[in-house]
Amino acid sequence: MNLRNAIREALASIGCRGEVAAVSRLDGLRDELQGLVEKNLLTETFYKENLAGFKFSPPPEMAAAAASVIITATPQPISEVRFDLGGQTITAVIPPTYIHRPDTEKVRRVLEETLHPAGYRLAPASLPLKLLAACCGLGVYGRNNILYIPGEGSFFRLNAFYSDLPCPEDHWQRPRLLERCENCTACLQKCPTGAITADRTLIRADRCLTLFNESKADFPEWIDAGWHNALIGCMACQAACPENRERLKNTVTAATFSAAETAMILENRSPELLPDATRKKMAALDMLDYYRQLPRNLRALLDK
Repeated sequence: MNLRNAIREALASIGCRGEVAAVSRLDGLRDELQGLVEKNLLTETFYKENLAGFKFSPPPEMAAAAASVIITATPQPISEVRFDLGGQTITAVIPPTYIHRPDTEKVRRVLEETLHPAGYRLAPASLPLKLLAACCGLGVYGRNNILYIPGEGSFFRLNAFYSDLPCPEDHWQRPRLLERCENCTACLQKCPTGAITADRTLIRADRCLTLFNESKADFPEWIDAGWHNALIGCMACQAACPENRERLKNTVTAATFSAAETAMILENRSPELLPDATRKKMAALDMLDYYRQLPRNLRALLDK
């Protein structure tokens, strides 16, 4: 068995998917991303603020040896977080792509156990993961510009790694649209901000509720309070998608915050001043990076 097949089988043993592509493909990946700006499918401002930070070259420790890039997909549940408001409990959801650290470490460990005995190495990669996965043949785009693995839906976390594993051939292709989307407008109808349109598969990112939900700035006045549906991000299009109908049942209670903890979050107490137990909960939810946004987002859900 060649190592690329061994990688796929090792990932499958922990419920994951994966593909390998030649590192030489990354120049084309960068051009593909920049081309979206040139075609006015992304604004220059959005690109600079959200996409310009990707690194299309391997890190120094692997710069000379990198031969391939490995993209992986790990299934994720919807996470429910419960907030006690003193006699009343509010349940907020975190979409599947946000909580990832334990699974990222597990995926890396499985890859290292497969590659290291043969003398090959790994290094984390900071790349446009959805586009990379679509070009590698791991998944296809939905009309909502979210990546789907046919038959598996969109509830998974993507990770990428550089490796010095040779990759003389791969399954590189142009990104494709999920076949089911050709005659379906479920996400378009449910998108609260009109970011999904029928004339293109790339959403109008500057109108996506997720963009504003993740931003530290105040919500624009045109965003209706009733549109908010998640503690971070937005679940509207994925929840409406027929491909995810069975996956919506995959929900876990990820954390419960007491009335005292909820009050501290709503008053925007600095994370450094939170009790250790509360900080650990936030870290386990991968929410410390979004902590400044949480009081505002939680209030929006309460107002709703």
